[in-house]
Amino acid sequence: MSGRPDLARGVVCIPARNEAERLPLLLASLDGQTGVPTPVRVVVLANNCTDGTAAAVRAGQAVGAWPALDIRLIEATLSGAEAHVGTARRMALQAGADWLAEDGVPDGVLLTTDADARLPADWIAANLRALEHADVVGGRLVIDDDGDADPGLADLHARIELYWAGVRRLEDLIDPPPYDPAPRHGDHTGASLAVPVSLYRAVGGLPPLPCGEDNALVGLLRAHGARLRHCPDVRVMVSARHQGRVSGGMATEMARRARVLEGEAYLLPEAAHWQALILRRAALRRAFHLPPPAHVTACARLGLGTDDLAVLGPCPNDIAFVERADRILESRSPPARECPLDQALADLDALALSLRDAA
Repeated sequence: MSGRPDLARGVVCIPARNEAERLPLLLASLDGQTGVPTPVRVVVLANNCTDGTAAAVRAGQAVGAWPALDIRLIEATLSGAEAHVGTARRMALQAGADWLAEDGVPDGVLLTTDADARLPADWIAANLRALEHADVVGGRLVIDDDGDADPGLADLHARIELYWAGVRRLEDLIDPPPYDPAPRHGDHTGASLAVPVSLYRAVGGLPPLPCGEDNALVGLLRAHGARLRHCPDVRVMVSARHQGRVSGGMATEMARRARVLEGEAYLLPEAAHWQALILRRAALRRAFHLPPPAHVTACARLGLGTDDLAVLGPCPNDIAFVERADRILESRSPPARECPLDQALADLDALALSLRDAA
């Protein structure tokens, strides 16, 4: 993107299914955004709702509940294999992209979040600032316990955060991401994503998957060469409820964590898995920048033959090459070995200490 992103060129896209209670709270947090021009374009894609979600939006519009928002409400009935969040989010983003095209805005910004989320007042402005030096921005997930946190669960949340922070610390010690410097978080989910509409269209849009559609989109963007930024200033409050609208989504994770308090082990990949992955990706990055004969030789050492390189095709930068090549290598790797959370934390700390001592 060139120049400073401007929300006059943007739209917020929200899929919603049976969120009559929480969606108005999200819209209120969007209405209260600071540091951006108004009205803010908002697409609400209400799919397969049976609880009056669309009626709640219309009622709010009728009384002027969200004066800073220009809301386009779309009601859809999805059936069969298409009845899931991936289809709904894709439809919402497509509607947002079409809206920008109607308004003659070819270089606009698509932002998406979840209907049960709540946003800080600077969410939009922080996304736009981050896009000045990135092509796609993921927001940090903050669990919204509505002031009723279980101390044991809060401790578990904190330890899981420490684990992922430890993985990022290994990255910084072995192969610091050039376009995503510390401090950074590790989240890039549908609860908070921002991407230029031109780039979104270039990759063919969000894959309509029943689960993981957000990560799949980010993978496509990176395979296209996009600079992904996990900006610590961009954050979103996500629901701590255990019963969600998506199998495998945040509610599934919250239910898993609740079971941990009852004695279930919380297993995560061992530190050695992340070390091997980071080293492999670092080697791929170095290989990309080598001249042709040395490039082919280095790739062969990593397990990529000439047929594999042909499949990768021309890559615009090292980001695209690493993303595409690592998918092939990952598909041939054994599953990551897992261990309990506390052991994983201790191993990450020990590995980081050994790497610092060796530096």
